[in-house]
Amino acid sequence: MDAAQQEATARARELQRNWYGEPLGALFRKLIDDLGLNQARLAGVLGLSAPMLSQLMSGQRAKIGNPAVVQRVQLLQDLAGQVADGSVSAAEATERMEEIKKSQGGSVLSTTTQTTSSSGAPTVKRVVREIQSLLRSVAAAGDIIDAADTLAPTHPELAEFLRVYGAGRTSDAVTHYQSHQS
Repeated sequence: MDAAQQEATARARELQRNWYGEPLGALFRKLIDDLGLNQARLAGVLGLSAPMLSQLMSGQRAKIGNPAVVQRVQLLQDLAGQVADGSVSAAEATERMEEIKKSQGGSVLSTTTQTTSSSGAPTVKRVVREIQSLLRSVAAAGDIIDAADTLAPTHPELAEFLRVYGAGRTSDAVTHYQSHQS
């Protein structure tokens, strides 16, 4: 790869970090690992061609052009978190991936999964997902739980935060977030 290609790839990955919270290569690899998929299966669930997925992962392309695919990515991230915390079994995850694959974006998703309000401000769910994504990019759910257990005797509120956002369900994290807003 020449210097211009390297620069273009670095720029694409930086744009991905701004748009999706992390480069898509890292995000997709986590989904592949957490959900026991291969690239072809992930591409199928997302509704992307395998070459397009590869281009997004490598930074040859920066943006997912289809909003329904972006929503499927978010749904798979939620599902991966539920598998990691044990609240969803592998069999249930397979069923849910089929439902996600069939989803067409807003027509199937409830309004609570929208990422922005009508004013354009991020919704609580989007903020919570970003916190979850950040924590989960730093450590695996089991490590986060271990850290929470270590902190619990002296810092119970911080331990709860780690458990809820680092290894819990998005719906529980939304409830936690809303209970701490004033």
